[in-house]
Amino acid sequence: MSVLSRLLNREPSARGLVIGPMRRRDLTAIQVIERQVYPQPWSVNVFTNEIDMAKQGQRYYIVGYRGGQLVGYAGMMIVMDEAHITNIASDPNRRREGIGRRLLADLAWEARHRGCSSLTLEVRISNVAAQGLYHQFGFEPAGIRQKYYENTEDAIVMWCHNIDTHEYADRLRQLCPEMADRGGST
Repeated sequence: MSVLSRLLNREPSARGLVIGPMRRRDLTAIQVIERQVYPQPWSVNVFTNEIDMAKQGQRYYIVGYRGGQLVGYAGMMIVMDEAHITNIASDPNRRREGIGRRLLADLAWEARHRGCSSLTLEVRISNVAAQGLYHQFGFEPAGIRQKYYENTEDAIVMWCHNIDTHEYADRLRQLCPEMADRGGST
């Protein structure tokens, strides 16, 4: 069994997770998660502005619901042929349920759909679990932003190139078979 297969088998599928566009009505639940996972959470106003930019096509923000409860959210901005992932967060009580993996897969499929060839993000140097998830998706470290978080913790800048290839679509299908139809035949 490959390392990737072992990782995927250890993490339950995100069965029952319904992903949809982020709406203003989601912001109260998002703020609960924000305060739990980030030392300096985004304000409601920041999310409102991001939702407005998503309506103009400059951003893409999604939420994940399971059993009627918001359990995660993610977003990215598109700049020419690159997509910058701005955030991915899940309810800390629901970690290891495949929520982050599903949200990231949705972002990657959307970036492909919008003609992007690369994905990028920053991740806390201490967040080894997130780094592992990003590696599964093909992200590689490309640099360090010193004191990026709260002016104290460094961020690793990670890139994933060639997301517009058939090989990358196959990788997404392997990582998230429940979303295979999201990508069509490419």
